[in-house]
Amino acid sequence: MVAGLGGCGSQDPDELPPAAEPPRSPALTTTPEGRVTSVGARPEGIVADPGSGLLAVSLRGRPELAIVRASTGKVVRRVSLPGAARHLQLAGGGTPEARVLVPDEAGNELLQVAIGGRYEGREVPVGRVVARARTGRQPHDATPLGDGAEVAVGAEAGDLLQIVRGDRVVRQRRIALQPGGLATLDGGRVIAVVSVRERVLELYDARTLERLASAPAGVGPTHVVCRTQTLCYVADTTGQSVLVFRWQDGELDLTRRQYLTSEPYGLALDEQRDRLWVTLPAQNRVVDLIAGAKTKPLRTVATVRQSESVAVDPTDGHVVVTGLDAGVLQSVPPLTAARR
Repeated sequence: MVAGLGGCGSQDPDELPPAAEPPRSPALTTTPEGRVTSVGARPEGIVADPGSGLLAVSLRGRPELAIVRASTGKVVRRVSLPGAARHLQLAGGGTPEARVLVPDEAGNELLQVAIGGRYEGREVPVGRVVARARTGRQPHDATPLGDGAEVAVGAEAGDLLQIVRGDRVVRQRRIALQPGGLATLDGGRVIAVVSVRERVLELYDARTLERLASAPAGVGPTHVVCRTQTLCYVADTTGQSVLVFRWQDGELDLTRRQYLTSEPYGLALDEQRDRLWVTLPAQNRVVDLIAGAKTKPLRTVATVRQSESVAVDPTDGHVVVTGLDAGVLQSVPPLTAARR
C-alpha cells in the first residue's frame, strides 16, 4: 500500500520555461589531466564505492552498468539494464551491502545493483540486481535514507517524491515541477530536492514527507549535493553559478552565490576534505571548490569532452569524470586533485 499523495501548490507548467540542459562541449584544445580509459558508449552517471574499490558507470549508448576497478580504470563486469540511467547514487557505501541505485527513466523502475558482494546478510555476485521497484514516470535520481533500507526517488515526469523499500513504493507525495537532483541532510532524515522546471529547492521529512522548507534556486538549476548537517550546493547551470543554501532553525536560506567562468553541471562532494568538484562542460574543465559556507575556487583541471558527471573516491580523494562523447573515464590522481 502506498501512503499519502498530497499537493504542493506547484505552478502551471505553461507558465514556466523549459528546464536547463547540459551545456555542449567544444573540441578539446588541452590534453586532459590524469589517466583516460575507454568504458563504453555514452557514459553519464558515476559513483564510487570506497569499500570495494569499484566504480559504477551508467552507459546510455547501450543500456549497461559498467563496474570498473578504480585503481586501474579497467572494466571488470558489465551488467545489462532494461533501460538507461542518467544518475547513480550509492546505498550502504563502504560496506559489504553497498548497492548502486539505478533509476531506469524509460522503464519507470528503480533498480538496486549489488556492488559490495552481500545483500540482506547473503553473499551475492557483484552486479546482481537485488531489488526492483515500479516508480512514477521517469525516475531521474535516487538517494538513500538513514541506514539505506529506504530510498527516495524523484519521478521527474510525474512530479512525485517517492520512498522505496526493496521492491515497492511505500510513501509518496506530489511536489514541485520536474524533480531532478536529490540529496539528504541530517543523517538521511531530510530529503533535498531541486525541481528543475519550477526552479526551487525543497526539503522534506523522510519519514512523513512533510515539506519542511522551500527556496528559489536560481534561473536554471540541475543538480544538488548536501553536507551531512546543514549545507546544500545547487548547480545553477543557466545562472553560471553554484548556490549555497543553509538549513537552520527550520529556515532554508541562500547564503552565497559562487559565480563560475562557465555553466556548472555535474557535482561531487568530498566532505572529508571539504571539497566540491564541479564540471564545466562548455570549457572541458572541472573546478575544485572549498566546500564550506563560503565557497572558493582553488583550481581547475582540464577534462575530456562533454564531462557531465564527476565522482570522488572518499578513501583518497581520487576524482573521476565521465566523457560522454568519446565513451571514456578520466581519473585524476589524489596528489593532483589535492594540489593547491
